[in-house]
Amino acid sequence: MTITDPTFYRSPAEAIAAPIEQLAYVVAFDRAGTLPDALAVVDVDEISDDYGRVVGWEDLPTTGDELHHFGWNACSSALMHEGHHMGSDGLQRRFLLLPGLRSSRIHVYDTHPDLRSPRLHKTIEAAELAERAGYSRPHTLHCGPDGVFLTCLGGAGQDDGPGGIALLDHATFDVLRAWETDRGPQYLAYDAWWHLQQNVLVSSEWGTPSMIEEGLVPELLLGQKYGHRLHFWDLAEGRNLQTVDLGSEHQMVLELRPSHDPEATWGFAGVVVSTADLSASVWRWHRDGDGWKVDKVITVPPEPADPADLPPALQPFGAVPPLISDIDLSVDDQMLYVSCWGTGELKQFDVSDPSGPREVGSVQLGGIVRRTAHPAAPSEHLAGGPQMVEVSRDGRRIYVTNSLYGAWDDQFFPDGVGAWMAKIDTDPSAGGLRIDERFFPHDTDFRGRRAHQVRLQGGDASSDSYCYR
Repeated sequence: MTITDPTFYRSPAEAIAAPIEQLAYVVAFDRAGTLPDALAVVDVDEISDDYGRVVGWEDLPTTGDELHHFGWNACSSALMHEGHHMGSDGLQRRFLLLPGLRSSRIHVYDTHPDLRSPRLHKTIEAAELAERAGYSRPHTLHCGPDGVFLTCLGGAGQDDGPGGIALLDHATFDVLRAWETDRGPQYLAYDAWWHLQQNVLVSSEWGTPSMIEEGLVPELLLGQKYGHRLHFWDLAEGRNLQTVDLGSEHQMVLELRPSHDPEATWGFAGVVVSTADLSASVWRWHRDGDGWKVDKVITVPPEPADPADLPPALQPFGAVPPLISDIDLSVDDQMLYVSCWGTGELKQFDVSDPSGPREVGSVQLGGIVRRTAHPAAPSEHLAGGPQMVEVSRDGRRIYVTNSLYGAWDDQFFPDGVGAWMAKIDTDPSAGGLRIDERFFPHDTDFRGRRAHQVRLQGGDASSDSYCYR
C-alpha cells in the first residue's frame, strides 16, 4: 500500500504543527425539501481577499436529503490499518461522504483536483444501505480499520430500529454489511468513536427516526424514552462488551470525543437535557479495571425566562435549557468546547485534568431568548445558537454553525432559525474566546439553506484518530 497524503499525521503533535486550513466545507440543507441541499466551500484564509466568503457551491442532484453530519473517506488512522487502496497515488483524504438523514442516500464528492469545486463522484441509494446492512437514516462516519464506519439511526424498510453501524468499502464506497455481530442490549444509536490501540469502540444513543423526525416529542422526553446509555464494544469483533446507563433522566447522549492520545483510555460524551431540572451535562468515560466507568464532570443549569419569551414547547417550564448539542475536544486534549444551543453560548473548559474540567472561556451568539447579535451585524438578532462546533488542528480557531435539525429548529425557533457561521479565536494554552468580527457568512450566503456541520481542509479535531505518540 502506498500512502502519500501529507494530511495523514502520525501523532497529535504532528497534526498540530501542520499547515493551517485555508478552506472549510459546510453542508447546507433546505428544510422544505424543494431546493437541493448543498456542499458549500468557505474561504478561511485570513490573508485572502475572499476571507469569510462562500467561494464554492455544489448542489446535490436530489432533494429532500437533509444533510446533517458528513466526513472524509480517510484520515490519519489509515497509517495503522492495512487493506486500504485507492489506485496508484495511494489512499488520500480526498472524498467527502454526505449522508442524507431523511432520504438515507449518501452522496460522495471528490475534492480533487480543485478543492474549491468538489464534484459528485457517486451516490449510494437508500435501498443499498437497507439491503446490505439493514439500516437507514445514516448519521456519522469515520474511516476505520475494516472500512468506513457509518452510524445509522434506523433499521431497514418499515423497521424503526435498531440503529447501528454500517461498513462501507474504503475505495468503492459500496455498502458491505452491518458491523455488529452481537449488539447485546443496544437498540438506539447516534455516534460512534474508538480507542484504536485498545481495540474498543464507544457508541451513544439518540432515538429512532420516528422519535426525532418531527421534533422533540414531550411525551417521550418526560417518559425518559430517548437514549441515556453508552455502549463499549470489541472493535475487531463488533461485539458488545459493556453498557453503562447514565440514568434515565439524562436524555439524549449524543456526541462522543475520545482523547486524541492513542494510549489514553478516556473521553467525553455530551448529554442534551435532564428531565429532573432541564440542565445539560458532559460525562467522562474511562477505563476501570477490566471494564469502563462513566462520571458526570460538567453540569450546565437552565436559565429562568419569562414564558412569554419562550416557544410553546418550553412555556410550561419557564426556563431555557442549555441543550448541549455538540462538544469538541482540541487535538492536544487540553480544551473542550461545549455548544449550549438553547441558551446561545459556546463554553470552553480546560480539561488538562479530564476528571475536573475548569471553565476558562465563553461567548454568546443567538439563543432562544437572548438572540445575541454577531459583532459584524450588531443590529441583527440571531436565531439558533452555536450548534455544531469544529476546532482547528492547532486549537487556535473554532468554527460554529447554528442549525440543529430541521424539525427541532422549527420547534425551538418557530419564527425561523436563519443560517449563519461564525469563527472564534482562542489561545490554546491560556483559553479565552474572541469572536472574529471579519468572519460571518450568513443568510443569503447560504442561498436559502440552513448551515449545519463544518469540515476543515486537511482534517480537524473531530475527524482524525491518531496511531502514534
